Amino acid sequence: MLIRDKKLFAKGFLLMLSFIAVFLLIFSPVFPGGVNGLHFSDDLFNKLSKGSSYFIPKIAKSVTAFDGKQIAVEVKMKSADDVKTSMLLLEKVGAKGEAKGEVVVVTADLGAMLGKVVADADLLYKDEFDKLNAAYGMDGKVAMKGWWTLLNAMIKPLQKIKQIEEANIVNTVNQKAIEPAYNFAGIPAENILTKIPTVAGLLIFYVIYTMWYGYAIFDMFGGMGLSMSKSKIKKEA
Repeated sequence: MLIRDKKLFAKGFLLMLSFIAVFLLIFSPVFPGGVNGLHFSDDLFNKLSKGSSYFIPKIAKSVTAFDGKQIAVEVKMKSADDVKTSMLLLEKVGAKGEAKGEVVVVTADLGAMLGKVVADADLLYKDEFDKLNAAYGMDGKVAMKGWWTLLNAMIKPLQKIKQIEEANIVNTVNQKAIEPAYNFAGIPAENILTKIPTVAGLLIFYVIYTMWYGYAIFDMFGGMGLSMSKSKIKKEA
């Protein structure tokens, strides 16, 4: 196809060349820490996400309302390994577990049990792996995954015996304490208030860079005589 407007096409072509140059730069390990731009931004937003997901102090206060609340519930696990892990975890927090095949009968002071779980989730959130490992005599992250599995399996049995509030607090501990701690383990937390210039810069760059590519395409196609325009409405005679 012939170029009809060389000046417009040249403008778009230069925009595209500069866009590609910046694109290659983004994928080069020239950012702090010797990483590329994607890894840098991904790491930053993971740190900010962790910093905004610290609900543990609030959850720790919530579970105290269940101190002295005794529960006895039959929980069906998915495997023999899950049963074995659950028995070990319950013993570590002073609760009782009785294995019946793939069913664990949990007898515990709900507030005391969940209080210990939340405290241990806090250790994982703060990357205090040595303390957590020592507390359970095993990989602390594996232990917290075991707690998530056990607590998740407890929710429906508690609901069945009409202990709705108890089921809700168990679910809350899973979602607001264990999950953030487990998912962000090993990632330092950052407060967004300390990173406002960097975050604002990244977001502004993203908008400009997207428009950059759009104008490059628009001008190149315009230079080749390809453009979008509103068709004229034919009037009836």
